[in-house]
Amino acid sequence: MTFPTHVRLIEVGPRDGLQNEAQPISVADKVQLVNALTDAGLGYIEVGSFVSPKWVPQMAGSAEVFAQIKHKPGVVYGALAPNMRGFEDAVAAGVKEVAVFAAASQAFSQRNINCSISESLERFVPIIEAAKQHGISVRGYVSCVLGCPYEGQVSAQQVAAVAKELYAMGCYEVSLGDTIGTGTPTATRTMFEAVGAFIPREKLAGHFHDTYGQALVNIYASLLEGINVFDSSVAGLGGCPYAKGASGNVATEDVLYMLNGMGIETGVDMDKLLLAGEHICNVLGRVTGSRVAKAREG
Repeated sequence: MTFPTHVRLIEVGPRDGLQNEAQPISVADKVQLVNALTDAGLGYIEVGSFVSPKWVPQMAGSAEVFAQIKHKPGVVYGALAPNMRGFEDAVAAGVKEVAVFAAASQAFSQRNINCSISESLERFVPIIEAAKQHGISVRGYVSCVLGCPYEGQVSAQQVAAVAKELYAMGCYEVSLGDTIGTGTPTATRTMFEAVGAFIPREKLAGHFHDTYGQALVNIYASLLEGINVFDSSVAGLGGCPYAKGASGNVATEDVLYMLNGMGIETGVDMDKLLLAGEHICNVLGRVTGSRVAKAREG
């Protein structure tokens, strides 16, 4: 049994985490969080989202956040840019990497972005073309890869078909997301085997939610499949909007603890990461979603 010697953690807390919080969060607090995560050694931080504040109020001010954060050489500061207007705003803000997202479930695509999977993919063509002209990298997300709140089970072949399209369009990496957190290790391995038949495993990432307490075992299963990039959120920020009261994103601290115990390098400092999580939880007035943080507090 061989595991990767190094794992790249994609920190999504400032975007995927904060966008689900109910209370307004100031630009200054967002900047402080990103700077703290940079200081902790994260090499990729998803800073914000260029979408209409009418739809995602918490992502208002993303351009100001990009302008004020400390840009450390070698660190990627990414943003979600799901449409052409968002992409143009991201370029104006100096963003060097954007992400686009599609769903593996037709019902989820219709409910979430009001169009079919194929229509959503067509929308990305001009974005990816424009990104090439600007020298901007594009990362792709596929949601509902192990289950959908409306359709239930999602076939691994359907996930592979959507991921293949994104990769063929020019996404340098495709992150496969268990949006409702219902996946289990066997299903995770089956899914990566199906997608891996079309896309090299080094071009794939895992994005697991801990709704059913399966995120870490699914990451372990992914490691067995040769996956070495994972999305995670400091303090487990970001509840799952489809399961009332359930946790959402897996906590970066918890993933780091497991990887450290396995002797897998990440370049991330646990103590600094815990401080970043503690500070943003104090700002939000909420309890951390990280089990490691809770154990250290105890």
